[in-house]
Amino acid sequence: MNTIGTIDSSQSDILIKMQRSIVAYLAGTRNKFNGFVEMNNEEIEKASLEFSLNINDDKTKLKSKNHQLKLTDFPEIQENPIISFKSTSFQKVNKHINFLRGNLTIKNVTKVVELDTEFLGIKAQNGVNKALFEVTGDINQNDFDLALTSNTHKGMKTKGKNIKLIANLEFTF
Repeated sequence: MNTIGTIDSSQSDILIKMQRSIVAYLAGTRNKFNGFVEMNNEEIEKASLEFSLNINDDKTKLKSKNHQLKLTDFPEIQENPIISFKSTSFQKVNKHINFLRGNLTIKNVTKVVELDTEFLGIKAQNGVNKALFEVTGDINQNDFDLALTSNTHKGMKTKGKNIKLIANLEFTF
C-alpha cells in the first residue's frame, strides 16, 4: 500500500560545504521547503522536492571549522542571495539508489543537476511516522560562474572546486 508524506520544513535543513569547510548551514525554519514522497514497503516510489534558500540570512549560517570559506567569499552570490532547486523527475534504480533531477538556480543561473536520494529509515514520534532522507550532490562552481578566490590557511588560492550540497529531509506521514 502506498503512503504519501509531506516535507516537515522545521526538521529539514541543507549543508553547503567545500573541501573540509562548512560554508553554510541553512535550516528549514527560515527557508522554504516543499515536497512529498510516496513510499511502498519502505521503498521510495515517487518523490518531489523544492527549496528556496536565502544565504544572506545571518541566523541560518554556521561558521566553518577553519573559518576560511563562507558563502560571502562568493561576492556575486551577495547580489543574488537566493539559491533554489525544483525537481523535475525522480528515478528509482533500486531500494537504495534513487535520483532527483531538477533545476538548480544560483545567482540567477539555472542548470539541470542530479542529486542522490537516500532513504535513511522511518521513525515514530508521538504516534506520527517520519521518514528520513539524505539528498546529496556535487555542484560545479564553474557552472554557476562562481569565482572563489579566497585564500586558504596556507595562502593558496582555492578555485575550481566543487561545492557539496547535503540536504537532511524529514517527511511526515
